[in-house]
Amino acid sequence: MKPGIHPEYRPVVFRDASAGFAFLTRSTATSGKTVEWEDGNTYPVIDVDVSSASHPFYTGRTRNLDTAGRVERFRQRYGTRS
Repeated sequence: MKPGIHPEYRPVVFRDASAGFAFLTRSTATSGKTVEWEDGNTYPVIDVDVSSASHPFYTGRTRNLDTAGRVERFRQRYGTRS
């Protein structure tokens, strides 16, 4: 690797405020905000909208869409073509 052209790779906390979930990992992401982690050290924190703690795929809370209504509207609009 060429020296001096790569961003700094360091520990960063990612926090999902909607689920009250945070995890420490390494990243090149930067932030002006910091948080004191469980180990007593201060790390930059990145607030995210969705994480594995709040995403419906991982939590099992899925939304059921009214697909039958959509199919009926499509058939009314376009009919059945032969």
